[in-house]
This record gives sequence, structure tokens and C-alpha cells, in this order.
Amino acid sequence: MSQNLEAPGKPGLDARWTSSTKSGIGKALNPASDVTFTLSHGILNEAYYPREDIACLRDMGFIVTDGHEFFSEEKRDTEHQIKTLKDGIPAYRIVNTDRFNKYQITKEVIIDPFKNTILQHITFDQKDPNLPLRLFALLAPHLNNEGGNNTGWLGCYKGVEMFFAENGDIALAMACSSKWIKRSVGYVGTSDGWLDIRQHGELKWQYDSAIKGNIACTGEIDVTEKEFVLAISFGRTHTEAANHARASILNGFDTAKKRYIQEWQIWQNTLPKISATNFKMSAAILRMHEAKNFPGGIIASLSIPWGGYKR
Repeated sequence: MSQNLEAPGKPGLDARWTSSTKSGIGKALNPASDVTFTLSHGILNEAYYPREDIACLRDMGFIVTDGHEFFSEEKRDTEHQIKTLKDGIPAYRIVNTDRFNKYQITKEVIIDPFKNTILQHITFDQKDPNLPLRLFALLAPHLNNEGGNNTGWLGCYKGVEMFFAENGDIALAMACSSKWIKRSVGYVGTSDGWLDIRQHGELKWQYDSAIKGNIACTGEIDVTEKEFVLAISFGRTHTEAANHARASILNGFDTAKKRYIQEWQIWQNTLPKISATNFKMSAAILRMHEAKNFPGGIIASLSIPWGGYKR
């Protein structure tokens, strides 16, 4: 943090969880990964680490602007289409199309089987080449089952610019294969990126940190190359999380995707040969609810059942 400029407006609005209505969940079978993700409204929302009952994200989605009057939030202002990449395997392709047909965001979402990393391969298509659009990633950490006591900051790990957040003994890092044009960490509802972009069409507030509050991390992504990879990683320290994020991006999305799908296919081959519709996916969902580190344990639901509850 070069300026060490803390965001104003601490601690932000009361923290709330997102909808418990899910359209997908994902988890690697490999014991090297302890992360689970959920999907809803076309975006990533609650992620769990290091156990299936410890939520660490509220959500992560995109905002699109033209720098002036046009403002579009992916989860609210697009039509969503979602399907699995392979039959019965919890790897997803999501297509979010702006209702005004100005842009389309296509993403593939998986877990890196060898890292504590959620990987998203993103394609950003602008429909009108004469109307250049700007793309912002908005991440809301809710580490350690808590939304109101998170600390976030901007940093760099081995030459890679990242966002960091921590709460207690759990930390998060977010990195991008494309360049961050601008970054900021703020308090939700008072100095966060959503409010800044809504008011100004861009990130004018560039704060380096937000301490012990309801925080949001916002970064403008260079879309010169319309395809990029986002890595959201977890660890017991921010350096551990950063190491996972950097390694996942360097190893490549396709490598992780191939192994992730392959391991699920190997497991599927052990299932009874039942031709019922959605049998494979139903079996996978049950498997993902099982605890990796507590044999025989199973969680009731990979969601926050009380949704908007404050915590």
C-alpha cells in the first residue's frame, strides 16, 4: 500500500448475506483443495473454506459502465443462462446478456483441484465497437462466517497485484490474469466501489485499505484482451492465499479444468448405472455436501438459509 490511505465511513452498512436460492455449487474431489463455491443470479456467491460450514464470501460479480450515464450490474441487469460443462459434473458455463444488448459476459467456473482457488475464465463481449465499455470486478468478503469484521487492503505478491482480506485465521486473495487499471477497498454503503462507480461512472476513490468493517474490493480490469482469468484463493494467512492465487493463474485455467472434470468423471464411473434424468448431478450434489475432513459428516445445505440476516 503505497499511500496507506484508509477508506472513510467505517464500519459501513450492516452486513447481510445474499440469497439462499442457488443455481449451482462446485467443489473439487481432490483432497488438496478445501474450497466450495455456490452460484446464484448469474454470479459467484457464498464460498466455503476450510470447511463446508464456514462461509467466506457474500458474492463476486461485475459492473459495466460507459464512464458516463450507462451503469449495469451483472446480477441485476442481465438475463442469465447456466449449464454444466459436462453431464453431471459441477463445472459451469454462465452466459449473462445485458437487457439493452450492450454487452455479454460468458464465464466458466471451477475449482483448482490442487489449490484453494475458485477459478473463473471470463469473456467480455461488447456489442457496439463504437461504444467502449469499462468492466469492474466487485468482491464482498465475508470471511469466517462474518460480514462485519473484515479487513481488506491492496497489495502485491511476487510481482502480481492482488486484493487481500482477512478475518481471524482465514485470509483471501484475488488476482487477475489481465491488468488492474484501478483498484480500491472501501466500506459498503459509504466508500465502496459500487457507490463510487454509480456516482461517477468510474473508480475515482482509490483507497488502500478498510479495517474491521463490512468491506468491498473493487477493481477495473483491462479488457483490451477480452478473455481473462480471475482467481479467488483462501488460506490461513494472506501470503498462503496469494501463493494459491498466483500458482493457479500461472498453471492455467485449462489445466485445472481438465483435471477437475477428469476426477469427477472417475468418481461417476463408480456410481450405479441408473438412467434417470439428473441422476449424476443429484449424486454429485450429495457428494459435495459431505465434509472432506470429517468422514461421515454432511452439511444440511451449502447456503446461508436466513439469506439477508445481519451478521
